[in-house]
Amino acid sequence: MSDYVSVYMTASSDEEADRIASALVEERLAACVNILGDIRSVYRWDGAVRRDAEVALIAKTRAALFDALAARVRTLHSYDVPCIVSWPIEAGNPAYLSWIHDETASKTAK
Repeated sequence: MSDYVSVYMTASSDEEADRIASALVEERLAACVNILGDIRSVYRWDGAVRRDAEVALIAKTRAALFDALAARVRTLHSYDVPCIVSWPIEAGNPAYLSWIHDETASKTAK
């Protein structure tokens, strides 16, 4: 398993995306969250096909923090079932991966 993951999420608005991103970085659950901006989503919900505007986010973090990150997003999110999925970072700039590690490590552990 990879030590690092990218976490893809969607939010209902720019404000919600910024609130989620800020909390994840401030709480050291993610080293960085990119707010990609407006997307259009087509999905099935409650038996109907829906179309909505959303905002996409990608967080970079350690795999060991995914469960805590996902739990925190669920507390901040307006959706009943928010999109929170991760995929492994199989390779990357070693200095960047080290930075992710350092920025998601507890300050008391250093």
